[in-house]
This record gives sequence, C-alpha cells and structure tokens, in this order.
Amino acid sequence: MGKGLEKWSVRHLLMVSVALNVWLVLKLMYYERLDNFTTEQIFHGFCAEEKKAHKQMSLTTSSSMAVAVAEKAVNFFNPSSASPTNINHIDDDGRVINLDHGDPTMYESYWQQAGDKTTVLIPGWQSMSYFSDVKNLCWFLEPEFAKEVIRLHKIVRNAVTENRYIVVGTGSTQLFQAALYALTSPGGTQPISVVSATPYYSFYRQVVEYMKSGLYKWVGDVSNFDKDEPYIELITSPNNPDGFTRHPIVNRSGGMLIHDFAYYWPQYTPITSPADHDIMLFTVSKSTGHAGMRIGWALVKDEEVAKRMTKFIELNSIGVSKDSQLRAAKILQAVSDSCEHNSDTGNFFEISYNHIARRWKQLRKAVEETGMFSTPEFPTAFCKYTNQTFSTQPAFAWLKCEEHIEDCEGFLRSHNVLTRSGVHFGMSPKYVRISMLDRDSNYDLFIKRLLAMRS
Repeated sequence: MGKGLEKWSVRHLLMVSVALNVWLVLKLMYYERLDNFTTEQIFHGFCAEEKKAHKQMSLTTSSSMAVAVAEKAVNFFNPSSASPTNINHIDDDGRVINLDHGDPTMYESYWQQAGDKTTVLIPGWQSMSYFSDVKNLCWFLEPEFAKEVIRLHKIVRNAVTENRYIVVGTGSTQLFQAALYALTSPGGTQPISVVSATPYYSFYRQVVEYMKSGLYKWVGDVSNFDKDEPYIELITSPNNPDGFTRHPIVNRSGGMLIHDFAYYWPQYTPITSPADHDIMLFTVSKSTGHAGMRIGWALVKDEEVAKRMTKFIELNSIGVSKDSQLRAAKILQAVSDSCEHNSDTGNFFEISYNHIARRWKQLRKAVEETGMFSTPEFPTAFCKYTNQTFSTQPAFAWLKCEEHIEDCEGFLRSHNVLTRSGVHFGMSPKYVRISMLDRDSNYDLFIKRLLAMRS
C-alpha cells in the first residue's frame, strides 16, 4: 500500500480533493430541505456567488473597470432612457441562483459610483473605548450616527423622531430581541404570547423559538390567538414577504406592539405619513443596502422600554461596533446629501426606485406570459417624499404557483432557482418568497428561466 501511494503526486491528490469538494457542493445544492428551516439553508449558494463577484472584480484592470462603471452609470442614472435587458441574449450557464435570502447586492452599482464620498478613515487609536456618550441613555450610540438618523428621517418624512430615544443595534434582528426583552418581565406566571398575521416574517418564529425564553413564546398567526391576556403583536409594514401595508389586528387590552419598518422607504413604497408608534425598527440593510454593516436602530417612545432594550444589548454584546456606526453615519450622510443637493451620483432613492421598478416590470411581464404564476396587485398612493402617486414595489416578490404545481419552492429549485417556501411564513407551499434585490446578472437570468418555463 505504501508503494502505491508513492506513485501519487501532489497533483493527483489535489485533483481528488477538488473532485470530492465539487461532489459535496453539488450534493448540498440539490438536497431536500427539512421541515425546520435553518440558517444554513437561507444562505445556501450565497458564498459561491460572492466569491465569483469578488474574483471578477479582482481580475478586472482599473481601466476596464472604469469603462464598465461608466457604462453602468449611463443606464443606472437614466433608467427610463436605457434600453431594456435583452433576456434572450443572456447565457444560461446552469448555475444555481439563490433568491432565497434578501442580500441587497443590487445597490452595489450605486455605491460604486459614490467612490471616496463614502470612504471612512479610522485611525488605530480611535473608537477604542466601550463608551460613546455616557450622558446618553444608549451609552454606546455614536452621536454622529444619531444625528444622521434624525436628518434622514426628517428628509424622507417616514418616521417621527421628536421626543424619541434612539437605540442602536447589531441589525434590526438584535433590536427585535431587545424589544421582546424590554416588553416582558421576569417572574411572570407564564410567557407572554407573540403573534403576527400571516404571512409573517419567517425569522420572527425562528428567533422566538430559538431563544427558548421563559419570558415569551411564539403563538404565530393572530387568528390563533383568542386569550384575554397580555400579548406582543409584530407588525411589519410594508410586510415581508407579501409587501402589503400592515396595521395591528388583535387590538385588545394588554397588547404591546413592535413595528418593523425595514422597508418603509420611498424606493419600495409611497411615504404617506410619518410613522408614529411606540417602538419602530429600522435598518441600513434595506434602506441603503449595507447588510454587511449590521447596523439597525429603534425609535422608542417610552424611556423605561429604551433603557431595557439598551440593557439587553449591553448583556448580549456589550454595545455595538463604533466602527460600523461611523461608517453607517457616512453612508446615511451621503444618502441625505444626494436628496438635498445635485449630487453627481444622483438621488439615491430616485435611482433605487427606478431600478426596482424595472425589475417588477420584468417580473410581471414574465408572470403574465407564462400563465403559471401570479403576484399580488398593490393599490396606489401619493408619496409625500417624491410628490408622485405609485404602487408599492416590494423588496420581495410573493409568487404563487398556479394550476397543478403544489410545491412552488421545489418546482423552481428543479430549475436551479432557490426561493423560500410559503410554509415558513405560515402559508401554503404553493407560495414562495423571491428576493428582488440580487445582482442584475442573477435577476435577469431568473427572468429568462421563468420565460423558458412556457414550453
């Protein structure tokens, strides 16, 4: 056996290793999903796409990149005059497209144009202390970030900031957990019920059940809640996954509300009035596309609730990264500047709106031509930020498979398109949630595959 191995060169061993790894990846791509949805499944296929994107960027010379960026800028800044994507000329290489997650890489194009305007230089001695502002209730909140949050809300007019406490978190997911902690009390006779109308955001259930807290428990659909006792209702508006505007449903005494406004921005929906609620959650992930920054914020009316939310984050992560907050402040500043001044990169919300509008137009056309699917129709409303009337164009498409297709997720997976089944949102498997915010190359290929299903 030893002599046999001597004949193997390093090259042979490397080839065997590569083959085994490729086999494993392919096996993972086509595995059957378990009933209990896991985080690994959500991000399945994402790493490969990220590596491909970074490899393409690294292999591109500075001159060719400049040309490519310039060409993109022409179409991106003037979407109405740009010619529509020729889907038929897109090469389908058979790769798996992961539209399950909500990774907002669509926004990369805009921020590439911004260049050094959003660059932040942080010296090695800066941001070393745990504390940002010891006089602030949220002592790890960077003043510059708080200032830019207030400024942007005033410009867009999507939320009331006066007489509110700002609590910063590592994304809105941490803030959601902090709010649950803040609204419940230890020593209660039983956990407080957490409810949300279907289809509800799939992470709500996962987070509540994962924590196995004695303070609260997941009940799910509000239609299943008929007890005369305290409860927490989760309202996401526009809703994830179906995109509709949401309002409280239970409306009973003892109820506590958490409003998730991750998508209440003018590229997604008309801003009809400033939101004014006790707890309102926002995040840079969907407002500007910077999901990797892991920064969110809550506007909280009650001081004691804000204190308890701050305490949760203190116990959970001893504050929030100052570096991320400083970078987020710079990004929000750039967005506000683009809205108030004639920026060479263009108005962020206007450009993002046009980009998403083009995608929804493509999707609706493909859905109509195939006759195999359906998507929701949204009412129009007047947007006080843009001064125009339009209908919601959500960050996710709530797609329903018609006719004989019972497992929509499985059907699309057979065409190398990963989506998230409606069962994870408390609905039928005939529904799937599809991200509308992936890179153009992936989204256009998805549309091509939809159209190909006609035959």
